[in-house]
Amino acid sequence: MNSIRKLMSVSALSLSMAALAGCSQAQAPQTVSIPNILQVENLEQNVITVQSTETVKVVPDMAEIRFAVSTQEKDAKTCQEKNNEDLTRVIQFLTDFGIAKESIQTSRYGLNPIYDWSAGQTITGYEMETSLTVSDVTIEQTGTLITACVDAGINNINHISYLSSQYDSCYQEALAKAIDSAREKAQALAEAGGCTLGAIVHVEEYSDMQAARYEGYAKTTAMASGAEVEDMAVEPGQVDIEARISVDFSIQ
Repeated sequence: MNSIRKLMSVSALSLSMAALAGCSQAQAPQTVSIPNILQVENLEQNVITVQSTETVKVVPDMAEIRFAVSTQEKDAKTCQEKNNEDLTRVIQFLTDFGIAKESIQTSRYGLNPIYDWSAGQTITGYEMETSLTVSDVTIEQTGTLITACVDAGINNINHISYLSSQYDSCYQEALAKAIDSAREKAQALAEAGGCTLGAIVHVEEYSDMQAARYEGYAKTTAMASGAEVEDMAVEPGQVDIEARISVDFSIQ
């Protein structure tokens, strides 16, 4: 009997130790393989950024002229009426000359008192000036128009801007040249840095922010009517069409 009890105790002890061993194996944490070196790559940094500016010269074939009609009278009402009469006559002259009404814009009105400062700021009269912007004038018309406008009542020429009807195509040419120039710069930088130049990954175009594309000369001239004279000489010269860009190239 004692032998049987001893055998049962040994068996129970063996089962308990086996169960404990099983629990110990179930609870053992799993091992994670961790590399010796961690390397983080930012592919966005693998670029060369260059800026480029190129110009294309073109002979302008169009002009925009800013005229002004000035009137002086003793009182404000008469001054305004007289200026309106002169302005109406000028607009009729421009349309008879061949300028479309869509190309004629009254751009500024101004009515101001005239002071006699020697008499203690006394108002001696009034002056009114109305500005006219005339666009779509061909270069061939410009000199004739400037000469003929005197008899029509225009007594000021404030500004002439020279334009080109080929602006868009010339600007695209300047953009293409700017891209080629940027690639040459990037290639030189890549070779100097021991890199291989890749494809373009980003291009940014900068606006020139000019109110007028081409500027001529700004000049105020009081013009007096008189005998017939030859047409004003107009020399538009050349204007620069500029393209400015920033380009990112990939490198390896």
